[in-house]
Amino acid sequence: MDFRIADTFTASLGRLQLDEQKAVKTTAFDLQLNPENPGHQFHKLDRAKDKNFWSVRVSRDIRLIVHRTSESLMLCYVGHHDDAYAWAERRKIETHPTTGAAQIVELRETIVEIPIERYVETPAMAQPIRHKPLLFEKVPKDELLGFGVPPEWIADVLAANEDSLLELVEHLPSEAAEALLELATGGVPTVATLPVLPSPFAHPDAQRRFRTVENVDELALALDFPWDRWSVFLHPAQKSLVERTFSGPARVAGSAGTGKTVVALHRAVFLAKHNPDARVLLTTFSDALANLLESKLFLLVRSEPKLAERIQVLSMRQVGERLYRAQFGNPSFADLETIRLRLDAAAGPTIGSKYSLRFLVSEWTDVVDAWQLRKWEEYRDVRRLGRKSRLGEQQRAGLWPVFQGVLDGLAAEGKITESQMFSKVTSSLPERKSPPYDFVVVDESQDISIAQLRFLAALGALRANALFFAGDLGQRIFQQPFSWLSQGVDVRGRSQTLKVNYRTSHQIRSQADRLLADEVADMDGIVETRAGTISLFNGPQPEVRVFQSEAEENSAVAVWLKSLVAQGVAAHETAIFVRSANQLDRAKAAVEQSGLQSYVLDELLQTKEGSVSVGTMHLAKGLEFRAVAVMACDDEILPLQARIESAADTTELEEVYNTERHLLYVACTRSRDHLLVTSAGSPSEFLDDLLAP
Repeated sequence: MDFRIADTFTASLGRLQLDEQKAVKTTAFDLQLNPENPGHQFHKLDRAKDKNFWSVRVSRDIRLIVHRTSESLMLCYVGHHDDAYAWAERRKIETHPTTGAAQIVELRETIVEIPIERYVETPAMAQPIRHKPLLFEKVPKDELLGFGVPPEWIADVLAANEDSLLELVEHLPSEAAEALLELATGGVPTVATLPVLPSPFAHPDAQRRFRTVENVDELALALDFPWDRWSVFLHPAQKSLVERTFSGPARVAGSAGTGKTVVALHRAVFLAKHNPDARVLLTTFSDALANLLESKLFLLVRSEPKLAERIQVLSMRQVGERLYRAQFGNPSFADLETIRLRLDAAAGPTIGSKYSLRFLVSEWTDVVDAWQLRKWEEYRDVRRLGRKSRLGEQQRAGLWPVFQGVLDGLAAEGKITESQMFSKVTSSLPERKSPPYDFVVVDESQDISIAQLRFLAALGALRANALFFAGDLGQRIFQQPFSWLSQGVDVRGRSQTLKVNYRTSHQIRSQADRLLADEVADMDGIVETRAGTISLFNGPQPEVRVFQSEAEENSAVAVWLKSLVAQGVAAHETAIFVRSANQLDRAKAAVEQSGLQSYVLDELLQTKEGSVSVGTMHLAKGLEFRAVAVMACDDEILPLQARIESAADTTELEEVYNTERHLLYVACTRSRDHLLVTSAGSPSEFLDDLLAP
């Protein structure tokens, strides 16, 4: 007998209390080991339209809904008695007549009517009320069926407009919902031609929601790592990007929650599977995000350990250090304070009276070291992208001895910067018989540095499929913009933007998007647009609240946390983010006042069962929670006053404001369902943007 788990089961399991979840897991193990055991207390659901639905008693009030046939047993849903029974009475499992995929179909007659605006003529009106255009009225019914729309929902789809679409798709199977959303945003859904399959559960669309579990170990893994579809699951709209052959470097973009990391993960796995002897690198800009990528890759390839061995997951810095160490020995890095002291000493009173130390540090970091300038002629001729200050040749000639002195001093001590490390590794690549990696997949590519991109270009810019990037310019928080084309990486014609948000509710996404421009262009003229992006689901309206004092803010956040617990949101599904470590105590105080435990996030980005995660906005990247509070959004904290004062010129000041906006955007879009943004005293000017209509 086949034993299966539906995604609706894992989703409902996550909504129960921890002690209830443990009891459900025990029952699930017992069912798998011996489904015929009379002690399971199967109860036939007479009111269910699907006669294969049964309930199984877990405890006095918890019921497990299973789909039971002579060939299989499937866990479908779990909840309190009335909730579980109501779920089963409103659904059936059937094979779609066109696609052949097994689906969980919500029964049409039990759904509240979706209001559709119509022309209404009244005596006071000379003209009828104009309703919004129907989105799919010209789409043939056979085509809608081909997308997986259940026959009983065709009429509702044909009557849908942009106001009713989001509510409608919540009731449809995922493949149908995604196809309709792609149509609504101007895309063209693809329908694959499949061979005859042995079972409706073997269809790729069915395998998205029904998992066959072979043994107790697989069941334990499935229950411990409930499949978060927006975390590791590949959606058909993204599949073509994963499997496409690219003649050169390619890039996938998209706003937060559109599945860029999902595409990157699957791209790495696809390349490893179809190139058995290849070495595949999956990388990102920070150690913390690399750790997170590795944990998600484990979920994806846990049943194929040999495949996992051929995919190396490292941060870009770790890649550089490994290759440098193998070629030149252990690197000795110069920290920023050392650079600062050397610049101050090299400038002396003459240069120091003309240029501030802040300007010299900025010029070193963003120009000299970033672009790896080693000669006066290189500094004289460099295009100072992102720098407002106009330095003529005479001014640059006066500054170069300062930077040359720092370079000579570091060389004498045997110290290097990270950019120097990558520069040296890049120059050594031609000496190798073969590249260290055959394929490289880069996640969060908007924050890789110039030297890192040069290394990647030397590694595979001229080889098909060798370089694949995933990123969002709207989430760039560490690097100044620069031209990829100038560094040998040309993604023109091989760049695509994802439009469907799988992680964040429509309300949170649309409000967070107010922080950013509708369109963002990179230095090579490639435009990323947020227009047309759509979320898969609705949720509560985000709250933006300004308080008179920190005490009032703490109390309000504590009440908010308590209300979430009352709604069934677990503590570990909740996070509080602040701008920097100086505000962590405010967040911890709010958690303490709520009666919950807090856990401060570190570079491992691991949450703790039973605790609210507390961390800085910089650590929010890559994480997802059901609920997020962004606290201490005060004037002079966001944007951070110290960064504003450190700006060397007006262009750098604009860059500071941009990256501070991006930070708030990143923090807000970590939430799936609930978002609270607060300040105490004078609020950040960014809150006005969040509240703008």
